Amino acid sequence: MSAPRNVLVLGSGPAGYVCAIRLAQLGQAVTVVEKERLGGTCLHVGCIPSKALIAAGALLERIRRAGTMGIEVGELTVDVQKLVAWKAGLVERLSGGIGSLFEKHGIRVVPGAARIVDRHTVEVTAGGAVSRLAADDLVIATGSGPAPLPGFDFDGAHVWSSTEALAPDRVPEHLLVIGAGYIGLELGFLYHSLGSRVTVVEFTEGALPGQDRDCVKVIERSLKKRKIALHTRSAARGYAVKKKGLEVTVEGADGTATTIACDQILCTVGRLPSTAGLGLENAGLVPGDGGFLTVDSRMRTAVPNIYAIGDVAGQPMLAHKGSREGLVCAGVIAGRPEEYDARCVPAVIFTSPEMAAVGLGEAEAKAHGREVRVGQFPFAALGRALAMQETEGFVKVVADARTDELLGVQMVGPEVTELIAEAALAIELGATAEDVARTIHAHPTLPEALMEAAESVHGLAVHVFPRR
Repeated sequence: MSAPRNVLVLGSGPAGYVCAIRLAQLGQAVTVVEKERLGGTCLHVGCIPSKALIAAGALLERIRRAGTMGIEVGELTVDVQKLVAWKAGLVERLSGGIGSLFEKHGIRVVPGAARIVDRHTVEVTAGGAVSRLAADDLVIATGSGPAPLPGFDFDGAHVWSSTEALAPDRVPEHLLVIGAGYIGLELGFLYHSLGSRVTVVEFTEGALPGQDRDCVKVIERSLKKRKIALHTRSAARGYAVKKKGLEVTVEGADGTATTIACDQILCTVGRLPSTAGLGLENAGLVPGDGGFLTVDSRMRTAVPNIYAIGDVAGQPMLAHKGSREGLVCAGVIAGRPEEYDARCVPAVIFTSPEMAAVGLGEAEAKAHGREVRVGQFPFAALGRALAMQETEGFVKVVADARTDELLGVQMVGPEVTELIAEAALAIELGATAEDVARTIHAHPTLPEALMEAAESVHGLAVHVFPRR
C-alpha cells in the first residue's frame, strides 16, 4: 500500500468538508484551511439558514389557512429576534457537527485566509500572523459570494445581500428585491409571509430565467395572488436616501425611468466564484470565463496536483453538486478510478409553491434533437394535495418518443423539493416512463403525481381525462 497523500483542502463548505472527510476515510492525511466558520456559505449564510426561515414562513401561511379546516387561530405575531436566534442555533449545531466529524477523523483545521505560494505550498494569514503549509495535493473549494450591482453596493443597511437578509433585525415594511432568480424569489416569498410588502425588479422577460416556463407561470400567478409586484424587463439603476425611506430608480424596456419607494433593498443578481486573491497565478492557474476554474471529469485543473470542486469549478452552483465533486476528488487523490459522470443534477427552489427540476426540459430536449412525449398531472386531482390544501401546480414528465427513456421531470407544487429525488434516481438508473408508471406508489401520497404524470406520457393517467 502506498503512503498516504498529504492533502490541503481550501474551504470547508459542502464541497470542501465532504471531500476532507472522504479523504480521511480513504486513509489520507488531511488539513483544511477555513477563513471563517466550518460549513462555509451554504451552512452559515445560504442553504441552511434560508430554508430554516422559509420553513417558519411556510408554517405561518399554513396556520393562516387553518380557518377553512375549522381550526380557529388567534392573532399571529413574529418575534424577529427569537426567529433569528432559532435559526442561528440550527446553524451552530450543524457547524459543530462538522467540527466533531473532523476531530474523529483526525482532520487538522487551520483557521485563516489562504493564498497559494506555489503548487505545493499555501500561505495562511490569521490575526496578523502568517504561516506556511506544504502538501502533495491542493483542493480548491473556496465557494462563491454575492455578485455586486453598480449603484447598489452592499452596505448592510440600505442594501442587503442574501447574507444580511438571513439575519434581519426587523421585518421591512416594503422590501424591494432586485433579481427574480431563485434566491430573490425565495427571500421575497419569505418576507411576504413575515408581513412585508414586496416588490421584485427583474431584467429579463419573466421570473426564474432559464426554468421551465409552464412551472414559472404557476409561480408568477402565486406572486400576483399574494400581491407581490413583479416588474419584468426592468433595470434598477440606483437609489436615493430620503427622509421617509429609499427611492429606487427603475428603467423599463422603453427607457422610461420611474421611482419606487421602499425602506429596504435586497440585491440578488447572482453569485461569483471566490477565486480572487487566492494566488492562483503562482501555481500557473488562470480562471476562465466568469472566474471559474476549468476541471476535467476527475476534478483536476491544468496543474496535475491541484483540484477544484464546488462553486469555483463551474455551473451549476449547487451544494449537492459540489458535494458529489468532493467525493469524486477524494477518490481520485486516493488512487481510486473515480469520475464525475452524473447523468443529472436536481435543482430545487423553495418558493411558494415550491419548484424542482431534473434532467432535460421539453424545449431543451427538442434542442438536443430528441423527439419527445410529455405527460403532465395536476396536484388539484390528487387527494393528498387536496387534504393539505395545497393544490397549485403539477408534475411534468419528458420522455423520449422512440425509446420511452425518461429524459427530465419538472415539478411545481407542494413538497416537490422532496419529490424530485425519485425522478433523479429514475433518470440516473436509466428508467423509462413506463418503469415509473408501473412502480406502485403508496396512496394517498404526493408521489402519486409522478406516477400519474408518467402514465400520462402514454395517455393513460387514470385520475385526469386526457387532452385531445
